Amino acid sequence: MAIIFNKEKKTFSLHTAKTTYQLKIGNLDYVNHLYYGATIRDDDLSYLIRRYDRGFSGNPYDSLKERTFSLDAQPQEFTTQQQGDFRISSIEVQNSDGSFSFNGRYRSHSIYKGPFTLEGLPVPFATENDTVDTLELVIEDSITNIQVTLLYSVFEEADIIMRAARVHNAGKDTVHLKRIMSVCMDYMNGSGMDLISLPGRYGQERQVERQPLTHHVHKIRSGRGISSHQQNPFVALAESEANEDYGSCYGFALMYSGSFVAEAELDQYDQCRLVMGINDRQFSYAVRPGEDFDTPAVLMTYTHKGLTGMSRRYHDFFRNNLNRSKFIKDVRRPVLINTWEAAFFDFDDKKLVEIAKSARDMGVEMVVMDDGWFGKRDDDNSGLGDWYVNENKIKCGLHELVRQINDLGMKFGIWFEPEMVSEDSDLFRAHPDWVMAIPGRHAVRSRNQLVLDVGRKEVQDYLISSVNSILDSANIYYVKWDINRAITDLWSNALAGEDQGEVSHRYVLGLYRIMDGIIKTHPDIMFEGCAGGGGRLDPAMLTYFVQYWSSDNTKPLDNLKLHYGSSFLYPVCTMGAHVSEASPMVPIETKAAIAMCGTFGYELDATKLKKKEIRTCKKMSDLYHKYYDLNFFGDYYRLSDPFTPVNLVAWETVAKDKSEALVTVVTVRLTVNGPQEYIKCKGLDRDRHYRVEGDGEGHIMSGMALMHAGIPVPREVPEFTSFLYHLKAVDR
Repeated sequence: MAIIFNKEKKTFSLHTAKTTYQLKIGNLDYVNHLYYGATIRDDDLSYLIRRYDRGFSGNPYDSLKERTFSLDAQPQEFTTQQQGDFRISSIEVQNSDGSFSFNGRYRSHSIYKGPFTLEGLPVPFATENDTVDTLELVIEDSITNIQVTLLYSVFEEADIIMRAARVHNAGKDTVHLKRIMSVCMDYMNGSGMDLISLPGRYGQERQVERQPLTHHVHKIRSGRGISSHQQNPFVALAESEANEDYGSCYGFALMYSGSFVAEAELDQYDQCRLVMGINDRQFSYAVRPGEDFDTPAVLMTYTHKGLTGMSRRYHDFFRNNLNRSKFIKDVRRPVLINTWEAAFFDFDDKKLVEIAKSARDMGVEMVVMDDGWFGKRDDDNSGLGDWYVNENKIKCGLHELVRQINDLGMKFGIWFEPEMVSEDSDLFRAHPDWVMAIPGRHAVRSRNQLVLDVGRKEVQDYLISSVNSILDSANIYYVKWDINRAITDLWSNALAGEDQGEVSHRYVLGLYRIMDGIIKTHPDIMFEGCAGGGGRLDPAMLTYFVQYWSSDNTKPLDNLKLHYGSSFLYPVCTMGAHVSEASPMVPIETKAAIAMCGTFGYELDATKLKKKEIRTCKKMSDLYHKYYDLNFFGDYYRLSDPFTPVNLVAWETVAKDKSEALVTVVTVRLTVNGPQEYIKCKGLDRDRHYRVEGDGEGHIMSGMALMHAGIPVPREVPEFTSFLYHLKAVDR
């Protein structure tokens, strides 16, 4: 059993393959958090909680004047409200009488097989190889009859615990949630812990910041209506001495694609509390009698094997448990070329066919027609929302264009931006009330677009119908689903004024319904997500999209940092990366080597390449296929940190059975008469021998030598040279 309830001791022990999580029904039926860490079997860890008289920390009224019991110092599974705990909270509810109070105490629990599900929200699934148990633990306020069900699903073999919360109004009056988190984690000793996050900006997504916890509230958030370029819904807590290979690390990944928040507080007693969930800014959600409100799920993992160990848990889980598409494992994804940087809005059917003919010689297998094929769309000022073919550009019609591309032996892909609308569009003229705009105020424009209120069912139905009509009209193999602005002007004409605090969350729920109605009804189409690049790359999106466009910034040296930061959570097979004309001083071979740390493709005008460049691209496309399984399904190792002053940036993927590995090295800084440098491998079988292909000599070396002595990297090379070292196990 992955979940064990000790009735006598009132403890719940949640066991994965290598971790234990324990909680307890404690004093006065408050639920205490006891432990999360390496496996501990058959122990009651409540001895870890020590109680003292904490001055000016309040005591529950029914503690019978017991001054050593204060919720301000107790480790809790979910916080109360107005009960003497002054730390960051996991719930704020306004009751029907206007009061703000929630006093949740244990009421009941149940344990069952399989993962929990959430209304309208994506969650992971269990594979046939997974053992999954779920605990539902109900805490209740006996005065208001507001219940919160704490949900825990234990993916035993994956070392992942999924958490969420469900609020149920069992009372007689409507209440309003002002704040509701998916997870609350209390650590009895948080001193010496660091908070790791992935901040960024447009074109520089998922950079890495690591900061020590101080006696403040550290807040990571997006208030942009999407998970955003500026932050990613992931944080980690790590021991200050933890590195890639050693030390305790706790990961928290939120499965939500809208505004979110994660807060960590080191309190007056050096205890740490971390909460994570929907951003409570401009949030207020009515829960009427008999209704439920589900929070998005958080995927938690713990390891004492450093940041690499944490990342590998997420990589394996994301590949195995988030998306059922055949393009995850069963069907290889083709090398694609996207037409955006080749033509922007200036193209027609003949130009697309010419690009396809040239790209075919590069090893490209699919042409993607980007923005500009629909409605009245000659620039970004018009046409969005009118999802019908612009036959002034696609003169032969979409079906015939796709046939011509298919006759070249190539697949066809197409671009959409369903959630936005142009003011100069038939859709806006017919339904101006479908746009988010605060009454009496001009809406904020961004890229000359307005935001559709996709929280409304009629908007959802229109988008499902119109996009599906295009997808069903031709042999479309791939879709790039874009969103090119943040969400502002939160207002829905379908809701009363007092319910406008629900708009942002309803938008996200509506988006998931739209994607259910389009993506999941087209299992033979490969869907890639995009949000002006990587502005909405999050775990929830990966339940719909097999890959996500990492960034609109295709400069290869910038992508060294972007891929490094992304790899803390996301596996290579989820990160779209292309070779482009950006950074002409960087060789194509190096651009391609970096793009192979992603799903690989091209973003350029193939008709303008020289014959030598086309041959080079063909060689790199072939290498993508040669190393496909290794890159997509192998264990990933960060061998150097591009955020520090280094001469070489390197990473490695190792086959699960350790039979082969691929080490990629990029020279980023060459110094005159500098030292000889070595790249030390990781993850190999120390007792096996490997032939090193790529060093020009085919040396055979032991795994032990490769990991401890390393591979010497040539010095006398041109700027920004890359090296691919393929290690293949051999018998000796």
